[in-house]
Amino acid sequence: MQPVDVQIPEGYTKVFQRPDALSEAPTTYCPGCHHGVATRLIAEVIDELGIRERTVGIAPVGCSVFLYRFYRCDFVQAAHGRACAVATGIKRANPELVVFSYQGDGDLAAIGTAETVHAANRGENITVVFINNQIYGMTGGEMAPTTLPGQHTTTSPHGRDVATMGYPLRIAEMLAQLDGPTYITRQTVYNAAHVARARKALLTAFRNQLEGKGFSMVELVASCPTNFKMSPQESNEWLVERALKAFPLGDLKVRD
Repeated sequence: MQPVDVQIPEGYTKVFQRPDALSEAPTTYCPGCHHGVATRLIAEVIDELGIRERTVGIAPVGCSVFLYRFYRCDFVQAAHGRACAVATGIKRANPELVVFSYQGDGDLAAIGTAETVHAANRGENITVVFINNQIYGMTGGEMAPTTLPGQHTTTSPHGRDVATMGYPLRIAEMLAQLDGPTYITRQTVYNAAHVARARKALLTAFRNQLEGKGFSMVELVASCPTNFKMSPQESNEWLVERALKAFPLGDLKVRD
């Protein structure tokens, strides 16, 4: 699929355009998925800070596995769950680089729990973007560590039973208890107002790294229309009515 070349009619001025840090490659995200919004916001922040030439992203395993196609900066593909470990190695090898990982709830909160917790506890000077859509989006809609009680997935067809399957992990709350992190926040991107707040949070997280303040994580509560088997509008309603009550928004830790 080739990028569409849109011609601006005579007499009109373009007032909205693709961020320079974002490539022209079409994304592989499903319609209505919040990954696309998050991907663009990071590119906008990279542009605003003027750091594209020194930025290295860590692509995870999950719906954003092809993230390296979507940006015009260097990328490393990490093994499943190892993004924070890879980010740590790159940042320590060259502290002048700006290093960020982009991870879903399976990559970060399941197979990558140990790497995430220990990188945060060490206060590694990296930026972590955590997409929490309460389900495994890429592999068929299985239950994730963040799946809500009673939520139906392909591996919890009768709903998540906390008696046998446990409760959702609240990663942001967990990491906020550690001494190492400097900034832990939870935001969302389902409407324009929250998109603006999420962008501000991402800008803060990247600035913290530039200022050498240590570990920052921005959790973005998102939806997955495909695996929720809902329309994008219905998915947003689910997010507001269910997900945001389980994962309340706001800053959980801010340390100067």
